[in-house]
Amino acid sequence: MWVIGSGGGFRMGDKPIWEQIGSSFVQHYYHIFDTDRTQLGSLYIDASCLTWEGQQCQGKTAIVEKLSSLPFQKIQHSITSQDHQPTPDSCILSMVVGQLKADEDPIIGFHQIFILKNINDAWVCTNDMFRLALHNYG
Repeated sequence: MWVIGSGGGFRMGDKPIWEQIGSSFVQHYYHIFDTDRTQLGSLYIDASCLTWEGQQCQGKTAIVEKLSSLPFQKIQHSITSQDHQPTPDSCILSMVVGQLKADEDPIIGFHQIFILKNINDAWVCTNDMFRLALHNYG
């Protein structure tokens, strides 16, 4: 689980609290992913779901196994934009657009969506959907 300091209100500074929590989570997530993705389990719970390029898995263990088994040694994400919204059930919906470079492969775009939920004062990812930005011009 990932903890962010309590702001005690709807806004922290100039941005709504959900934007600050979402942005902080995104920064933290990609830092861990780029340095040691086997450690991402702390951001998920047993009920979490991941869809990675159309392949679905559920549960913290299955998600970490999937992410750890991806066929590259080195990866670096660069975030182009991110948007965050509060949901009616007090979660945060986050959408990320960016580029990644894996090993010696060319840079490629990606899209990722997270749903974040506060459980016992810690934010966890309950839902995660990832797609490379591939286009089939036929």
